[in-house]
Amino acid sequence: MVERAFRENLEKLRRVKDESGATVLLALKGFACRPLLPLVGQYVDGACASSPHEAQLAREEVGGEVHIFAPAYRKEDFEVSLPLVNHVVFNSLSQKDRWIEFAREGNGSIDFGLRVNPEHSEGHTPLYDPCSPGSRLGIRSEELSEASLEGIDGLHFHTLCEHNSDALERTLAVVVEKFGWCFPHLKWINFGGGHHVTRDDYDIDRLIRIVREFREKTGLKVYLEPGEAFGLNTGVLVTTVLDITENHGRNVILDTSVTAHMPDVLEMPYRPEIYGAARPNEKPYTYRLGGLTCLAGDVIGEYSFDQPLEVGDRIVFGDMGHYTMVKNTTFNGIQLPSIAVLRENGEFETARRFGYETFRDRLG
Repeated sequence: MVERAFRENLEKLRRVKDESGATVLLALKGFACRPLLPLVGQYVDGACASSPHEAQLAREEVGGEVHIFAPAYRKEDFEVSLPLVNHVVFNSLSQKDRWIEFAREGNGSIDFGLRVNPEHSEGHTPLYDPCSPGSRLGIRSEELSEASLEGIDGLHFHTLCEHNSDALERTLAVVVEKFGWCFPHLKWINFGGGHHVTRDDYDIDRLIRIVREFREKTGLKVYLEPGEAFGLNTGVLVTTVLDITENHGRNVILDTSVTAHMPDVLEMPYRPEIYGAARPNEKPYTYRLGGLTCLAGDVIGEYSFDQPLEVGDRIVFGDMGHYTMVKNTTFNGIQLPSIAVLRENGEFETARRFGYETFRDRLG
C-alpha cells in the first residue's frame, strides 16, 4: 500500500464532502487495510459496516459516524453492534418490524433507515446488480407505498458498481420518481456506494452538482459511502515466476492465486494491469499467467512482455489495494501475501505477515 496515493484519494473525497455538503463514509467492505484507517477520519465523516466485526473496526480505527446494513440481522449481531453504531438500515419491512424496537432499547439515539430497490440497473455484471429481477436486496416501491414510515429517518439505495456520476444522475431520477413521496417524512438519504470518485475520468464536478441540487430541493442530508474509491490505485501485488510450461501457448505459474488472492478477477470479471506488460501479442512475448492452486481455472489471463520471462522474474500487478485484500482466502493452504505500507517519508512498514497459523486457525 502506498500512503501518498491513499492520501490523494482522500483529498478528492474530502473535496466532494466540502463542496457538495454530502456526508462521506468509508465502506469497509471495499477497503479495510488497518494501518491506513486512522487517516480516513481526518478527511471524511466515518464508515459503514456490513457486520458487527466491521462495525467494531470502524469505531476503533475510523471514528465519526458508523452505519450498519445487512440483508438480515441476528439478535447476536444487534447485541454487539448497537453500542457501536449511529445508523441501522433494514433491508425489508419484515426486518424493520422485527428489530426496530429491540434496537431502540439497545441504543436510544440510533437513526433507522430502509434500503430501497429502485429497480433501475446500470451495471453489466449480474452478480453485482442489486436491481436485477428477483434481487433479495432492498424494498420495491410497490411494497413501500403500503407501509408506514413511522420510526424511519431515512432511505438508502445502493445500485452502482464502479460507475461514473452520470449513472448516479439517471438512478437518482428514478429514485425521486418512485420514492419522492417519502422525502417530506425523512431526515436523510444515503446514495450508497459504487461511485468511482477517484478514477481519473470520474466527473467529480457533476457529482457535486447532483448532491448539492438534491439537498437544496429536498432539504435532506445526503450520505455517500464509496469503498473502492478509497483504495483505488493505492496498492500493488508483487509476484514471482515459479515455472513456465507449454500447452497451446506458454503458461506461467506465479506464487499467487486468482481464486485465493484476486477473486474479483473471476467474479467481476476484470483484468488487472501489470506494470510493463500489454495485451496479448501487442509485445513480442505472450504468456498465459496462472496461479498456484489446484483449481484448473486459476488463470489471470494473457499478457505480453518486451522480453521473455524467466523463472525468478518479478511481476507487479497494479490496483490491488481494495477488494482483492478484503476477499482473499487461504484456499489450498496458499500463503497470503504480506502487507506492507510505503509511508510518505519513504520508509516501508511491514503491517502483517501471514504464516501456517493463519491457515491452521482459520477453521478451528
